[in-house]
Amino acid sequence: MQSRTYLVLGGAGLVGTQVCRFIAEDLRPEKIVVAALAEREAQAACTSLRERHPNVNFVPEYGNLFVPYELASLTRSELLATQQRRRYLRDALYGDFHAAYEANCLVRMIKKHQPEIIVDAVNTATGISYQDVFDGAKRLIDGMDGGVADQDELAYDLELFLLSQSVPQIIRHVRFIYEATRAVGTRLYLKIGTTGTGGMGLNIPYTHSEDKPSQTLLAKTEVAFGHTGLLFLMSRTPDAPVVKEVKPAALIGYKAVEYAQIRDKSGQPVRRYEPRSMILDTNTELFQQESDEKYQKIGELKTTIVNTGENGNFSIGEFSAITAMGQMEFITPEEIARSVVLEIRGLNPGVDILGAIDSTVMGPSYRAGLLRGAAIRDLKALEAEMGDQSVALGQLGPPELSKLLFEAYLLRQVLDNNMANALEETDAVSGAPREVVPAELSHRVAAYARANPTIYTAVSIGIPVLMPDGQELLRGPKINIPELKGHARSVRQFGEKDIDQWAKKGWVDLRAENMARWQTRFRRMQTARQAVYAQGSAAVDRETYLGDGIEIGEVVAWIFNNEMGGSRLR
Repeated sequence: MQSRTYLVLGGAGLVGTQVCRFIAEDLRPEKIVVAALAEREAQAACTSLRERHPNVNFVPEYGNLFVPYELASLTRSELLATQQRRRYLRDALYGDFHAAYEANCLVRMIKKHQPEIIVDAVNTATGISYQDVFDGAKRLIDGMDGGVADQDELAYDLELFLLSQSVPQIIRHVRFIYEATRAVGTRLYLKIGTTGTGGMGLNIPYTHSEDKPSQTLLAKTEVAFGHTGLLFLMSRTPDAPVVKEVKPAALIGYKAVEYAQIRDKSGQPVRRYEPRSMILDTNTELFQQESDEKYQKIGELKTTIVNTGENGNFSIGEFSAITAMGQMEFITPEEIARSVVLEIRGLNPGVDILGAIDSTVMGPSYRAGLLRGAAIRDLKALEAEMGDQSVALGQLGPPELSKLLFEAYLLRQVLDNNMANALEETDAVSGAPREVVPAELSHRVAAYARANPTIYTAVSIGIPVLMPDGQELLRGPKINIPELKGHARSVRQFGEKDIDQWAKKGWVDLRAENMARWQTRFRRMQTARQAVYAQGSAAVDRETYLGDGIEIGEVVAWIFNNEMGGSRLR
């Protein structure tokens, strides 16, 4: 489908940039409009693309595509900051359709440039679902049940709850696209969508920092496939453009391997703190968030990462775990962009989900498998060069992932990277082999944890450390578990069962019973590894651990596959 003007929404992102590049190289356009959320992102992307393709006119556009044009440059917090803006947003979402259509940022962008082809690389499902309707509902319920006395605060919570509803937003968004593309004669609208879970199912063992199962993550899938359903209807509307959608079903990456400063979701640097010891008993009040003034700051968190663009920054352990066989695995933005261009050209690569729902998700690739090994080698080399320990950042949730990575790391250090040492050792007196007792392993790991500054990273990202006695907790200003919603800020009464549950979900657990659990895992891994020698590839399944040492990401992926029911079917 040869065309002169292309509009690439999300064109400054990881996938969108490659789409612009492949269009420029293969389709000979006159103009590519590169749309991004922020002006600086759009300008920077155009500058970079012009250097490689000077014969193409790259035009920057920017703004929040889901809100009225006048508000399109504001952040989410700024949008909700005043009652006047909230009511404007409410009217744009629930009020008169025509008035909202004329004011919408995306509609104005389409009318201004009149593109013949639109490629939408915006992560729409994430943008809508992570407004967190469930937290809004909890706040509203708390208020209605008497937890909030201030009626103005209750009214504010109600407005936020209304504005976080996904169904009205996605319906209105698709209707805007349909009306605008029909008005300007757009010939093709191609959406780069998402499965919401990177190709995994309801058993997905991690999310974007929520607990498992994450209601917010499932809301993302609901938006993603609700979006697909609405686009399917649009594709069957006679006067609409040709409509296609591709859905990558693996982690998309990667952009770069870096030694970088880590920032939280608001863009602020994550600080490192020395842990403060506390004793857990029935009178303890356990706050999820405390003032950082109580804690000794030891600088900002910097570590070795793989930058996956909009998907976030991952440590070696996180990247290794999420891309391991049986987990989310891996696909590159170049492969997605190449398929998009083939769809535009009408060469039918077989990835249009609207044309063949059951056969069009893009799975992990051979190229990405090769690059995964290269990325991990590069990460390890940079880690060694910087004297760094890249374990977990807490940005790939739930907290259980970070907890397991830190436990595996501590065991690797104490056991000299040999899981056999967790099971049997040589007696110092007799010289004979003897079984390692879990309590002994517990105290060895705890002694190492107290003396090792890497544990500062754990407590700084909200992962506390439960010591062998089950009462002493090393923590930082924030803890991710117990997870509190709505207006709650602390847990006043809890017992041993609560501590067991929290330790399982998101605390580094150095008690003897957890060390025994790790010993059982190591035995299973060794047994499965030995079977490969005798049976070859027939023995390689999700039970198999292929590493020679304790590769923390691979170990945690094995746990997800074999203990948590968190592996992918295909």
